[in-house]
Amino acid sequence: MLKVPPLDLADSSGTGGQASLRSRIAADIPPGDPRTEALWRAAPWMAGLSVTCALVVLWGLMRSVPVTALSAWAALIVAANFVIVRARRRAAGYDSDELLRSPYWTVFEAAMHALLWSALPFFAFADQPPQTQMMLAGAMATMMAGAFLLALVPLAAAVWVVVIATALLWGLHNASDFAIGVAVVLIAGYVAVVLTGCLTIERLLTRFMRQATEERSRREAIGLLLKEYEEQGAGWLWQIDAANQLTYVSPRISSMLGRSTGQLIGQSLPVVLGCDARLGGALVAREPFSGLHIDVETPGGARSVALSGTPIFAPDGAFEGFRGVGSDITEIRRSQDRLTHMARMDMLTSLPNRQHMHELFADGVARAKASNVPCALMFLDLDGFKPVNDSFGHSLGDEVLRTIAQRLQAEVGPRGRIGRLGGDEFALLLTDGQSRQAVEELGHKLIRAVSQPLMLPSAEIRIGMSIGSAIAPIDGDQVDDLLLKADLALYEAKSRGRGTFVHFEPRLQQNAEDRVRLEHDLRQALKRDEFEVHYQPVVSAVTQAVVGFEALLRWRHPERGLISPAIFIPIAEESGLIADIGEWTLRQACKHAASWPGDIHVAVNVSPRQLVLPALPNAVSDALAAARLQPSRLELEVTESVFLSDTDGSLDVLRRVRSIGVGIALDDFGTGYSSLGYLNKTIFHALKIDGSFVRDAARRSETVSIIRAIVTLANSFRMTITAEGVETVADFERMRDLGCHRIQGYLFGRPVPFGETLALVGQRFEYGARAAG
Repeated sequence: MLKVPPLDLADSSGTGGQASLRSRIAADIPPGDPRTEALWRAAPWMAGLSVTCALVVLWGLMRSVPVTALSAWAALIVAANFVIVRARRRAAGYDSDELLRSPYWTVFEAAMHALLWSALPFFAFADQPPQTQMMLAGAMATMMAGAFLLALVPLAAAVWVVVIATALLWGLHNASDFAIGVAVVLIAGYVAVVLTGCLTIERLLTRFMRQATEERSRREAIGLLLKEYEEQGAGWLWQIDAANQLTYVSPRISSMLGRSTGQLIGQSLPVVLGCDARLGGALVAREPFSGLHIDVETPGGARSVALSGTPIFAPDGAFEGFRGVGSDITEIRRSQDRLTHMARMDMLTSLPNRQHMHELFADGVARAKASNVPCALMFLDLDGFKPVNDSFGHSLGDEVLRTIAQRLQAEVGPRGRIGRLGGDEFALLLTDGQSRQAVEELGHKLIRAVSQPLMLPSAEIRIGMSIGSAIAPIDGDQVDDLLLKADLALYEAKSRGRGTFVHFEPRLQQNAEDRVRLEHDLRQALKRDEFEVHYQPVVSAVTQAVVGFEALLRWRHPERGLISPAIFIPIAEESGLIADIGEWTLRQACKHAASWPGDIHVAVNVSPRQLVLPALPNAVSDALAAARLQPSRLELEVTESVFLSDTDGSLDVLRRVRSIGVGIALDDFGTGYSSLGYLNKTIFHALKIDGSFVRDAARRSETVSIIRAIVTLANSFRMTITAEGVETVADFERMRDLGCHRIQGYLFGRPVPFGETLALVGQRFEYGARAAG
């Protein structure tokens, strides 16, 4: 928010007030060089001093010196001063000659003027009586004091004093009644005092003029900024008096309120803006405030404005009012509301996402403990959904998820909140869980609703669902503990087959032994070389050429076959194996990437658990060094879940990795714990839009608007944008036209072993009209 300096905005209205504001910034500032202006201001005083002293001399010598000579001398004095005043005036003008502005011209003027006064002792001193000589010496001493008016040009002051002093000494030397030695000492001392004073004055005046020049420049700059601020629509200015009545307001706010500036001047600012109590409190406090958001009713509808203000105090401490700035933030607020909604809701199903459900669970558990009315936390996982994606594609899979979400909402109704955690996982908060039987009956109703056939143009799909439940505070009073127990119950339900509901029971803890066995096998997997890395191509949205690959870890278990990362990665995280597995993946990815051309990058997913390990930056550096791979060709992908815990530690690790030169991408934006606050972290250089947005954009214009907002926001942070899950040419063209820089999805290839990537390097796809052209 722009801070308004202490400028006088009072006594102005409308555009005239605006001009007054800007004109006062430059008021009383002389044109040209301030030194020349100061000499011009001093010239009349110097002339007055010289003419006055000349008149005194005329009066004292008129009976003893020929009138003709004396009058000629006085006339020359008057003429010289007239010429000097005229020259000083011209020098202070804009169109003056450089010669007149030169300090050497001032020295010349001083010398000529001093020589005229120096002529006096040569023709009217030695023959005069002592009292007349004293009068003449006093007049010349007075003229020497005029050097103070030339102090801004020390050389001119010195010439002035020395010439007159020399002439005076000559006259005293020829006068028999003066002790010349004493005169020399006195005059020398006088000259020294005058010159020292001139030098002191010159230093002080020079400093003051420099400060004045700087102040003038600052005010001119401020004036230009304020003019640009108002004319370009960045905001508007306001000022009120001690009674909160407007004394100045920009035309922009007048236009917004549908009233003229003249109608607003003299009105109470809080009343004009709708009598907001927060604004009234800020004004009563008489302290600076900023970022005060107020909703204002206008002829064009409700608008949101942001105000900042600074109190005005007189030199004696009296309160004189406030001045400040304001801006219309209506569109910004609307965009923030849309993005905030997107960050808390699953865009595919319009249900609360993982972050929002976690908040709802926390609120539900707190209410259950406070009211002693149990609530149920339930995890719902679809059975047999993966084959739908594999067989029919993600677009049809998304439609299936939307239909299932609608069925679940219809069955739950007002009894609870249903949300989507991601993929084919849902969650349910049942506010009344007093009866386990009632909870179980609802669970079976949900299972039956989901198991109803889904009729598709090409097939009939049947999907099951398994549910695990935990009751708060009976099974626990901590959200994470309850979620873990509900997850254990779900795991048990899945192990029993399709369409099963299971309440948590203590014995389910024992069922975790299977996970222990899997953990044991996982510890041996690295030693037995059971891991392999597959790569999915990433292409440029402009050239459709392969610009990189995403590395995807696979575990080929000797007995269980290919195990999904969704199964073994959580176990690796919980057991602490993720560091070793992650380092191995990094080394393999860097090693493979080193064999690709220099412009091909590799992206490696990093678990949130890896980010809390301070050794991760060293592991990245070692992997790069071992493969002799440039850091700019490596990109680490992290999901928003990294911000759930140990945020500071994770961000510190990411910053250290970023300092190496490695890119950091925010993956799966919008599906997990999305928050706009994450995008302004300087550590991120890339953003990956989740595939559900990409697919949903084909059906919903709202999703297109959201993606456009995401792209605009990411571009403002100079982030590279990748669209994931692109499966059709239409999806590709849409994402390209919306401004995505890179594209990834089955349209350009599925994950393949390293050996098959070499055939993709250098390949350029040809999809869409633009590519064909």
